[in-house]
Amino acid sequence: MSDTFKALVLEEAEKAPAASIKDLKVSDLPEGDVLVRVSHSGLNYKDGMVIKGLGRLVRQYPHVPGIDFAGTVEESGDERYKPGDAVVLTGWRVGEAHWGGYAQMARVKADWLVPLPEGLTPRRAMAVGTAGFTAMLAVQALEDHGLTTDDGEVLVTGASGGVGSVAITLLSRLGHSVAAVTGRPENADYLKSLGAGTIVPREELAEAPGKPLLSERWSGCVDAVGGDMLAHVLAEMRYGCSVAACGLAGGPKLTTTVLPFLLRGVKLLGIDSVMCDYNTRTLAWERLTGLIPGEMLDAMTTEIRLEDLPEYAERILKGQVRGRAVVVLE
Repeated sequence: MSDTFKALVLEEAEKAPAASIKDLKVSDLPEGDVLVRVSHSGLNYKDGMVIKGLGRLVRQYPHVPGIDFAGTVEESGDERYKPGDAVVLTGWRVGEAHWGGYAQMARVKADWLVPLPEGLTPRRAMAVGTAGFTAMLAVQALEDHGLTTDDGEVLVTGASGGVGSVAITLLSRLGHSVAAVTGRPENADYLKSLGAGTIVPREELAEAPGKPLLSERWSGCVDAVGGDMLAHVLAEMRYGCSVAACGLAGGPKLTTTVLPFLLRGVKLLGIDSVMCDYNTRTLAWERLTGLIPGEMLDAMTTEIRLEDLPEYAERILKGQVRGRAVVVLE
């Protein structure tokens, strides 16, 4: 095993982190139980924020971003993992508080890893990635709170992004009627190919509602946007239905009243893919593997190189990236 490897390293700068490709040594890596040779990593909205220095998600530099990765165990101090085992990691603030996946090697705690599900390649695992994993958690939460295929349309906001794309696919393949919100009309055919039956222009829901309650419209929602759009969606939820909220692209502030919750019994379910117990993570990955055909994952995936990450991060923050972007590190 070579002692050196390439990584995208962020150095602290006055206004924003400076990103560059550097050669690092294994001894440079933070402490952990398992050393992994990383083959693929995903590009998520939060990765874009980290690379561009937004939101103060990173406090210590130098730093290697990348909030998820898939690869092969090189060394292990934990009996659950042996050299050669294929593994995947999402969550646990990797890429924020701990060096992440934009490097050819990573060292992490064993508890953060999950065995790569049988039938899933590392590339396809990262096509799912944190975004798809979060989407699965959101769908499971809606099911746990009573959503059935007979209930009517389920709304997906931020539909062209990673979470939204996978959520549409999952809901459709489970037999639900899906409505997809997008601000890019040119993506309509793509969203329909994933399983969306209705395309909702973003401007219909972009502003907070003028009234606390509007006409009942949605039987469930996977919200990957937040902000005013979430407030608008809450006002249109049908009685007793739920919103699984997992995104902050529209901001963390929520301008609403208690009326959707008191008068319509709407439930707001917070989805956190970071602090997620092992059994829940394992079940989510197993279901993902069975629900999404590999060919469909390939169709929604764009491969990028390590050196292209800063430019691509800017695009994802501007909402210009469709589907999933996978960083190839092999």
